[in-house]
Amino acid sequence: MEATGSRYRGDIVRGRMEGRGSYALPTGTEYRGALRDGMFDGEGELLFPNGGTYRAVWHRGVPTQGKYTFADGLEYKDKKWHYCDGYDRRFYTEICSGLKPAGISQLTNLDPPRKIPVGCYDCGDGFYNPETRVIVDYKLRFLRNADDDEHEWIIRTCRKAWDETTEHKPKP
Repeated sequence: MEATGSRYRGDIVRGRMEGRGSYALPTGTEYRGALRDGMFDGEGELLFPNGGTYRAVWHRGVPTQGKYTFADGLEYKDKKWHYCDGYDRRFYTEICSGLKPAGISQLTNLDPPRKIPVGCYDCGDGFYNPETRVIVDYKLRFLRNADDDEHEWIIRTCRKAWDETTEHKPKP
């Protein structure tokens, strides 16, 4: 575990994680719950660095049923998910707290939104630098290198830190 940067605190049986424990990954994600024969097994939860949680029942390391809750309290539903769809484009904070006055846009679910480093994109779990193709978390720790598909998706869909102010220019 130490070789991968992971840490475990909890019960050990025959040299394996077993019983109750906490397993921290180098990405900052942490599992807390039941383990059996070195795998997540039984009730447990993953706590993500962004504040989200995934509570599940696990069998041999695989979740058999579970629920993801975002950091702001919004619960993900795999069926009949209507959050920010084509009919209702509000962010969850807007649903809970109401819309801003006309002319004041809310760009993300966070208000105010994160400040993105110049030349980078906010890709949801961190910042992406298209020149280096590196994604770092919001504390600027390395997460991963983007492959060609992820690079194209980020460039096409994610919010960018513009180095110049863009304003609406009415037609003459």
